[in-house]
Amino acid sequence: MNFGTGTVSGKAGNQMDWTANNTFKSFKDMEPKSMMDIAIIPSIDQIDIGLGSSEKANAITSAKPRKKTMTSVYLKFFETAPDGKSRRCKFCGQSYSIATATGNLGRHLSNRHPGYDKSGDVVSNSAPQPITVIRKSQPHGKPPQVDYDHLNWLLIKWLIVASLPPSTLEEKWLANSYKFLNPSIQLWPGEKYKAVFREVFRSMQEDVRASLEQVSSKVSITLDFWTSYEQIYYMSVACQWIDENWSFQKVLLDICHIPHPCGDTEIYHSLVKVLKMYNIENRVLSCTHDNSQTAIHACHSLKEGLDGQKGGPFCYIPCAARTLNLIIDDGLRTTKPVISKIREFVLELNASSEISDDFIQLATAYQEGSWKFPLDASARWSGNYQMLDIVRKASKSMDAVIRKYEETLGSNRMLSSAEKNVVNIVHQYLEPFYKTTTNICTNKVPTIGLVLFFMDHISETIAVCRESRHSPDWLKNAAEDMAIKARNYNNQVCNIFTYMTAILDPRIKGELIPESLSSGNYLEEARTHFMRNYSASHFASMTSGYSAPEIEDGGSVSFAEEIARKKRRVSMSTATDELTQYLSEQPAPIPTDVLEWWKVNSTRYPRLSLMARDFLTVQATSVAPEELFCSKGDEIDKQRICMPHDTAQALLCIRSWTHGGIKLKFKSTEIDYERLMELAAAAAADNSNAGSDKKQK
Repeated sequence: MNFGTGTVSGKAGNQMDWTANNTFKSFKDMEPKSMMDIAIIPSIDQIDIGLGSSEKANAITSAKPRKKTMTSVYLKFFETAPDGKSRRCKFCGQSYSIATATGNLGRHLSNRHPGYDKSGDVVSNSAPQPITVIRKSQPHGKPPQVDYDHLNWLLIKWLIVASLPPSTLEEKWLANSYKFLNPSIQLWPGEKYKAVFREVFRSMQEDVRASLEQVSSKVSITLDFWTSYEQIYYMSVACQWIDENWSFQKVLLDICHIPHPCGDTEIYHSLVKVLKMYNIENRVLSCTHDNSQTAIHACHSLKEGLDGQKGGPFCYIPCAARTLNLIIDDGLRTTKPVISKIREFVLELNASSEISDDFIQLATAYQEGSWKFPLDASARWSGNYQMLDIVRKASKSMDAVIRKYEETLGSNRMLSSAEKNVVNIVHQYLEPFYKTTTNICTNKVPTIGLVLFFMDHISETIAVCRESRHSPDWLKNAAEDMAIKARNYNNQVCNIFTYMTAILDPRIKGELIPESLSSGNYLEEARTHFMRNYSASHFASMTSGYSAPEIEDGGSVSFAEEIARKKRRVSMSTATDELTQYLSEQPAPIPTDVLEWWKVNSTRYPRLSLMARDFLTVQATSVAPEELFCSKGDEIDKQRICMPHDTAQALLCIRSWTHGGIKLKFKSTEIDYERLMELAAAAAADNSNAGSDKKQK
């Protein structure tokens, strides 16, 4: 639906030319019919609605110039109020004084209700009535009748992409906006939108279930929880796996309403119901939860149930991202009042282009770096670190701006030397944490091995702070609390499953694995698991050559490295199985794409690669790390918290499934949105051309 080219002149020539295209056709009253009828509409029925003044001889004309300009023609479209002091338009209810000139009434009809003189001699009520418009002659015959349900299906897509509830379309101003373009447009009632969403959810859910039945490897699940504004407790269940082409796959299985009292029993039963719905309860290898006690107890009950069914090994682990977020929060504890003061300053910078321009100029003059606005002022870790960064890098510019705009900003925004000193100390201490979270967020596949490698570095950083005599007491106290959380995480995450997952990361293996995970018998347990479940017999040395990705700068492997690898292969000629040979080689460089490495080397390790496909699906985090550390998570939280109960499950799942490439379906019919958008684009082009032609005339 598009506006055509319009012209608006002054008082002497008030002209407007708008063109509306009706291009959408879909289901009639929600009865199933082939969507091919929607997708193959041969042409677009173009409708022109002229809005012009009847007072000008040079007004825009249609196929039949309007000749009815008598006063009586205008008055019959208005009704007189009981008090006799005003007239009211029978189309829209607009009121005018009884003394208003009939010319003004005529202009109202021409501008607001084009085609009013074609709608009959009598208007029986004040409700907006569909108007009859003049259609352009078509050179190739009459096009098919247009059905505005196409518009409703495009609005369905909009609601999904924007994560908006169907009640959004019940807003009268939105409906009136469409009516302004063309009164014949009819939006579905809210209940019909909800019914469509529920049916689309059921249809697409069957496709998700069918796709999971084709997965040949183990899968892992992740749990996330939140409470809506309605105080409804929700749990999202997502499933991950690695396909046969070594591509990582993820799909949202369900959004569950956890009933009162929202404890571990209710979580457990809701989770089991989802696993059985998708028939994956015997293929789940692990569950990553949100660190809450209720989730831990529910996962423990799930493990006991799966162990009793002998469906294979199962483990549950805490979310590393949430743990790291809590650790960092302890580190920021002392500086939170100062951070709040800096954030207020940043909000003023973001709100005023004048102040921000001065800040940029001063930062350039003082050589305090370049700053791009708006600055991240979120309460997430990225925003908090930005506050520290401003004081650390642009302290002079900040002070100068506050002094210049003291009346606006207030002198209390100025930081004391003691506060600046605290900020500098905390900034320096937390810099490794910032680098760690950035790397985890930007890593394509943050495996358990890589995350444990970073968490081990975090533990070392905390230990150095606690043991240093240069650290102030307030920072040591914070480090004590941080160390407790890090130890609790290590105690929960260190087991044979995470050990196997870590060593199957070719970048980690045994050399970079954390000491806390290097239990004496873990390696033997891993070998036993491999031999029992993945290797039918012992394999001697593999004869195929080592094939690794090119080094980071794009060059080939050096000649010396090739010699070293040949010597390693010779020394491994007595290897007894694939696992032994794999662990005997040097770890791959950290920038290596793990899944690509296994894709290339799966021919060398045919049995071990099957094990890697299973265990590398074990997730280190229950949510995407950027949702916790970056401002992106703010928008996700707003959408989920504001989502009403009656549409949360369908809308959020459909949105996730469409992002994952699953086609939107109604019952057994696929909705061809690409074709609908082609029709909309063609309508826009025709609209633009028609407007240009009229302008030239």
